[in-house]
Amino acid sequence: MSPTLFHLSFPVNDISQTKKYYVDGLGCGLGRENEHSVILNLYGHQLVAHVTDEVLTTQRGIYPRHFGLVFTDESDWQKLLERAQQKQLSFYQKSKQRFVGTPLEHRTFFLVDPFFNLMEYKYYARHSAIFGDREFAQIGDPSELGRANRA
Repeated sequence: MSPTLFHLSFPVNDISQTKKYYVDGLGCGLGRENEHSVILNLYGHQLVAHVTDEVLTTQRGIYPRHFGLVFTDESDWQKLLERAQQKQLSFYQKSKQRFVGTPLEHRTFFLVDPFFNLMEYKYYARHSAIFGDREFAQIGDPSELGRANRA
């Protein structure tokens, strides 16, 4: 186990539906649960789904809010993509490549859970692009960047 784990809490409306999506679909490990919350293990990181009575709605575009993973092994990224396809999970954006031919080139896809939470999964061709390559200013999907401001 890594000495530091990422934790993310997010809203859902139904624990049973959450487990069906995240455990049966995405392949998360199941931790503690009660009628208000469930802990999920996403590749060694802790996700906690909390039930809310609020009406959850989709956001317009992938910005400003989404979460996910950056894979350091392309085959792991590919396996998750294939699992999502096999389990017929809802794709918000199909698999594609961004910044092709540049040091920032990466593969990405977005899933959307039943509660409109967006998740991005990526693999960078060069590990230096994950946190480095500061001489480049490109971040995110250029076709989506303005959508959040227009919402």
